[in-house]
Amino acid sequence: MTHRPRFLLLLLGLFSLACASLAPLFGAESINATIALGEWFSQNPADWSLHARIFDLRLPRVLLAWLSGGALAVAGATMQTLLRNGLATPYTLGVSTAGTFGAFLCLAFPSISGWLFLPRFVALAFALLATGLVLLVARRSPRSDGLILAGVTLNFMFGAALMLIRYLADPYRLAVLDRWLMGSLDVVGFQTSLGLIPWLAVGIFILVRLMPALDQLAFDTELAAARGFDPKRVQRNGLLAASLLAAAVVAHTGPIGFIGLLVPHALRRFTGMRHGLMLPACWLLGSGFLVLADLCARSLELFGRHSDLPVGILTSLIGAPFFLLLLVRERH
Repeated sequence: MTHRPRFLLLLLGLFSLACASLAPLFGAESINATIALGEWFSQNPADWSLHARIFDLRLPRVLLAWLSGGALAVAGATMQTLLRNGLATPYTLGVSTAGTFGAFLCLAFPSISGWLFLPRFVALAFALLATGLVLLVARRSPRSDGLILAGVTLNFMFGAALMLIRYLADPYRLAVLDRWLMGSLDVVGFQTSLGLIPWLAVGIFILVRLMPALDQLAFDTELAAARGFDPKRVQRNGLLAASLLAAAVVAHTGPIGFIGLLVPHALRRFTGMRHGLMLPACWLLGSGFLVLADLCARSLELFGRHSDLPVGILTSLIGAPFFLLLLVRERH
């Protein structure tokens, strides 16, 4: 590895670390960093001041943002390689709409779903089910574009199912459903953030083992086959890993857009198609970007008050202009 890739990873690592370290100290309510850190590390929680209590409330949210942003960026980069499509995102194969459908079942009809079926669990189950259906249909379809067509079809199908649930649900629960659709990092305690880690670890482990094959597949499927890799097997396992990352994030935060599309495009000119460099770089930039976006979302003052804007709205508002700028600059 040359000095340039090392410098890139160092720069992105410092950016991600700085965002994650500073974000808990800022927000709608200002806190004294010295007091908050001193009490958080040395005192019993019962004796904490308001500064330490606010700091403690923000930490799980920042951790969730860091994990989710990195996972979405890595999943997006993997999807773009495997589908050979620059417009591919972590949600291309229907993971987001399927997971949202599962969550909506619990949120709209809590008496039917029962207390055992938490929205997070059902959302993850439906997202993984959609991934399995897409892979099964693509395997049986003779078309070369069967994978993408199956994903698009499932997106439409689950999208229609979402509208049906909204139509049937109690009108007083529509606000809860809309909040989920906006993508949010509202958490209390570390349970949600830590619950995301095992799912992400499995997906990342699979992708690390696939990195050499992904490098070959990015150039040409026939070249990859000639060098001993099975393109179909690589595609199947890679899509499974990327979908697992996306499904886990959607189940814990709702759909958060544009990170999986924007970050790989922003980095590819610096990393090329070397996945051993591109995927870690995507994680570092994606994690820092979402932490920073969430900091802005919970700090912005709208209509004279701090509104705690759902972060999914802000990532789309920020990501879309930046992506258009990238497209314009790539022409020159």
